[in-house]
Amino acid sequence: MRITVCELPHEPAPLREAWAGLCEHTKRQAAEVVLLPECAFVPPLWECWPFDYSRWERAVQLSEAWLARLPELGTEFVVGTRPVEVGGRPFNQGFLWFPTSGVVPLRRKYFLPDQPGNWEAQWFDDGDPMFPVFRAGPLSFGLNICSELWALETYGNYAGHAQVVMSPRATGAGTYAKWLAAGMVAAVRTGAYSVSSNRVDVTGACGGRSWVISPEGEILALTTPAAPFATVDVDLVAWQETRAGYPRYVFTRGTTATL
Repeated sequence: MRITVCELPHEPAPLREAWAGLCEHTKRQAAEVVLLPECAFVPPLWECWPFDYSRWERAVQLSEAWLARLPELGTEFVVGTRPVEVGGRPFNQGFLWFPTSGVVPLRRKYFLPDQPGNWEAQWFDDGDPMFPVFRAGPLSFGLNICSELWALETYGNYAGHAQVVMSPRATGAGTYAKWLAAGMVAAVRTGAYSVSSNRVDVTGACGGRSWVISPEGEILALTTPAAPFATVDVDLVAWQETRAGYPRYVFTRGTTATL
């Protein structure tokens, strides 16, 4: 299955240009799944405090307008997150889009930072503490939204069941190395591909550098400012052979494998 990762800006003019390039890339590469960055298309509300409902409402409307353009990608599935209001409460909600059903809600982000420059806990309510495995056609995947990539306790549930761990991000340029390390741990611990797309902006508050990492921790693709999109053919057949290898089998009683 061909999966595309990307880095996208949120400023209107650069976003329009990047979106046109992404659509051209996905069609040329015959991508089947696209992973978008965290809360793609909207300004980084969480950089400011306190919560401002008028800004929140505009962001929700802007996100909905861009989500209506997902068919332009020409892919079978799109995964991402969006600002959404449910029962009068604001959430950072994961979604799966496909042509026949449109946007289908997934789990909502549970682990929320609360510090200067990253006031997510002020803008979003706590979401869903459970991390189930979702499906997109033949693909099974887990969704760990940005900070949740560090929720190592979720990986045991994915091991042997999820073929991909998807991580939409909004992380800074200066912390890229440690996020990439977390992505490698996610892949090796779960025996799944680690796939992540990141926002990018001129300030460096979000630094791009999206990735695809193999179940053995090998970097298969990294985006750069010069090449902000990457598509990798994820081998779902080979995944059947690697999912029970080391270190996954160590955590399953009654099984053995070779290092």
